[in-house]
Amino acid sequence: MDQFGGRTESETTSESPNEHLQLSFRATDDGLLVADPIERHQFRLSTPSAVSPAASDPTDFWFPADAAVRIRTDRIDLPTVVSVCVRDDDGEMLAQTEHFGDESFERGTYSVELFAPIKVYLRVTAPLSVSSDAEQTTIEFGEETTVLVGARSHHKRPAATITVPDDPRAVMEAMSYLGSALKTTTVERSYPTLRGHPPLLERGDSLDVPPGLEAPETGVTVELPAEYSYLYVAAPLVYYLGATVTEGPTPRIVTESGFEYDLDAPVGFEREVERVLKRAFFLDCLTRTEGYYDVDLHERRAVEDELDLDFAALYDRSLSEQLEAYLDVPHGVVESHVPEWKLTTHVAPTADNLELVPFVANDLAVVRTPDATPVTSSAAQASAVDEFLRASRPDGARANAAGDFTRSASPAAPSPEREYVRPERTDSLEQAWIGEGTPIGASKASLQAYRNRLNREPSEGDIGITVVCNDPEMAEERDVVEDVYGSREELPFDVRMHYDLTVDELREVLTVGTDFLHYIGHIDDDGFQCSDGALDVSAVDEVGTDAFLLNACQSYEQGIHLIDAGAIAGVVTLNDVVNSGAVKIGQNLCRLLNSGFPIRSALEIAKDDSVIGNDYIVVGDGGLAIAQSSGGLANLGVIERAESGYTFEFRTYPSSEIGMGSIVIPHISEVTSHYIASGSVDTFSMSQEDLQEFLSLEDIPILFEGELQWSTTFSSNTP
Repeated sequence: MDQFGGRTESETTSESPNEHLQLSFRATDDGLLVADPIERHQFRLSTPSAVSPAASDPTDFWFPADAAVRIRTDRIDLPTVVSVCVRDDDGEMLAQTEHFGDESFERGTYSVELFAPIKVYLRVTAPLSVSSDAEQTTIEFGEETTVLVGARSHHKRPAATITVPDDPRAVMEAMSYLGSALKTTTVERSYPTLRGHPPLLERGDSLDVPPGLEAPETGVTVELPAEYSYLYVAAPLVYYLGATVTEGPTPRIVTESGFEYDLDAPVGFEREVERVLKRAFFLDCLTRTEGYYDVDLHERRAVEDELDLDFAALYDRSLSEQLEAYLDVPHGVVESHVPEWKLTTHVAPTADNLELVPFVANDLAVVRTPDATPVTSSAAQASAVDEFLRASRPDGARANAAGDFTRSASPAAPSPEREYVRPERTDSLEQAWIGEGTPIGASKASLQAYRNRLNREPSEGDIGITVVCNDPEMAEERDVVEDVYGSREELPFDVRMHYDLTVDELREVLTVGTDFLHYIGHIDDDGFQCSDGALDVSAVDEVGTDAFLLNACQSYEQGIHLIDAGAIAGVVTLNDVVNSGAVKIGQNLCRLLNSGFPIRSALEIAKDDSVIGNDYIVVGDGGLAIAQSSGGLANLGVIERAESGYTFEFRTYPSSEIGMGSIVIPHISEVTSHYIASGSVDTFSMSQEDLQEFLSLEDIPILFEGELQWSTTFSSNTP
């Protein structure tokens, strides 16, 4: 087998040696359930009768698998339609099926890859047929036979920790090991599951690289001045290229052949690094179609005629040679075809943030350094920020509808004085801020949140949702979210409702393990308002919730305390919020999260549909998704009326688990090409009949004339 079939030593060390133990295979009454208890994903393989899975060798597949079992059956039914890739025993791709696909093969040995929420592989020697209708996929073998079932988690855990002193030159040396986490240095590393998590960096007195950790030899060197502002910006590019970092007077890329590329370009160093990262990544996605996944890629067809590149020849060349060819392509040729980038992270260039470098690199984020430091706000400045946050409101004021009220426990209480920062807007789907201050227009990321994500404990059983309503006047939101959470039949939820809790009761609820906490009530300077007092989470040592929505006034500080106590991410408020607006935000957020949207993307969508949306921000690791999406990637449709029907813009939202480099094919009549999935995929002209057919496949959010709706109700009442 090639490099994917039998892992090399460096590939083995790119993940935790015990990570494969986290996946589980469980026999059910009608088949096999594959579960990832860390990422809280699962996928069901239904069989005509019960099976008895037995442990098998995970190296028996063409691609890396973390665990495997063998079962005996003559047919496997999948709960939804997923892309299915069939290969022969030599690894050659024979077919890839989608909706309404139908492929048959005579007896032979086949590898079958399922693009499910968990990466699943089958290996079988038998006749094989794969067929799909609008709702599910069936794989038949013609006879009862032994089927090997392997799986790989999307969860990525660093293999090692490098100790680094507060010295940019030492950080350079440590950064040369970021690429040790790549499972391959071929173009296939553009797939998110073939990029491991870079080793962690830990501040210490001297540089200490663990024995056995080896930097990749890709023939690419990035020369940089020994300053944090250069190092942090270049970290994702260094990781993706598996590059060595050395000190130089001006930033540039140098390859083993002597090729040089200046990063100190007219557009500026930060913009040029962004361009190089996007160009290299994008052209890798095009080149990889010559390899293991021979798919019809829309972006390749759209730009190929403008490129003087021989993709077939490029595929077999070294990483440094590929990079040289890519950098000869003018950025303007590919710029409009590069997918929307998932994340821009604004990082203050100080030694305090060096431990965040591996997490930023892991996200393949575009990195910007702020051009100004946060300024402590006076009461007047806080008021100015308050007005900025409300600029989108039609009346520009806090006036409420008759009978409405704010969720402030003390309406006369002033807003907390904070340091505010306003990062520069970029064209990425999401913005994150790493540094001092409270960001406006970005999420507040933190080292503790990323660490909490890595330390997330496996959790068997259903997805846990805890709803706390500590004010009976807010029962409307409680009733709405109770109906939404766990409404997906194929994905079991355990929804626990609590009302009017005391301080001790709320403390107990916070310490119990749950995937998501939805709090409805009052929060003030003293903490969460309870029936007998207030609970300040800063006094709670450890919490059991992974993520949260604190739908109360001025909940920012309590959300930060939850992160410090063990949570990964959450949505909080910066100011007092009007109850009616909070109900709408709460309803939209719970539906989006229930559908598999990552927290940061869910808030971006929900707040655009609300006049108080800008009062909410994300704290922690906003790429976390609470539930898996039915289609693998969370997606949204933007619908506009047209002369002969409708236009339909298909948008996708990568998460921490399914990141940049994934591909998707919209199940729209006559669409046969795959797309690189991130942001706006394409806009299609559709008749009313075709639109209704598409919207019936999955319940997804729809933006129609600026209003957030859902496809199941929209399709039945298409205007």
